[in-house]
Amino acid sequence: MLLKLRRKMFLLSRRGVRDTTENLRNYLILLDIYQGSTAHRRTCPLAADVHLYSAENYGEKPAVQKKVLIVDDSPAQVKLIQAVLDPEGYPSVGLNDPRLVEETITAERPCMILLDVVMPDRNGFQICRELKNSTEFSAIPVILVTSKDTASDRYWGQQQGADGYVTKPFTREELLRAVRRFA
Repeated sequence: MLLKLRRKMFLLSRRGVRDTTENLRNYLILLDIYQGSTAHRRTCPLAADVHLYSAENYGEKPAVQKKVLIVDDSPAQVKLIQAVLDPEGYPSVGLNDPRLVEETITAERPCMILLDVVMPDRNGFQICRELKNSTEFSAIPVILVTSKDTASDRYWGQQQGADGYVTKPFTREELLRAVRRFA
């Protein structure tokens, strides 16, 4: 990955720095940011009609970030999953009340849902079935993240429309693999 910077070379004179169009030359500086030093720096002429800018300076994000909705009745579990996803570029919204799933999806517009199965009032299988039967929400991938790890539980999750299944306790890699598959 190369960091591109625009640099103007000024002609130095005895009176100080002069900035005239005839003496101004643009150069593109390519820094190999993985090397960590400027020893690998090289310059090449920059075309007059090329204008580079830093996306961070303009408040733009370099890539589209995929928002994830985490539905689990345990706040500790939500925080654990957020701690795994957020540093990897998956901003997340945590929800502890399974009755508010549809309302939160409408407000937040996540690209994916991580859903616990064992919850009070509405379990994850019910929520998944209702989401997949809804024309508004059926396109959103649902990954069940649960402690239920039998073959019949996996089969039942698949029958309800779940797109993925991760069992607790999970490793960081298992969770990220499932999320990346549908992101």
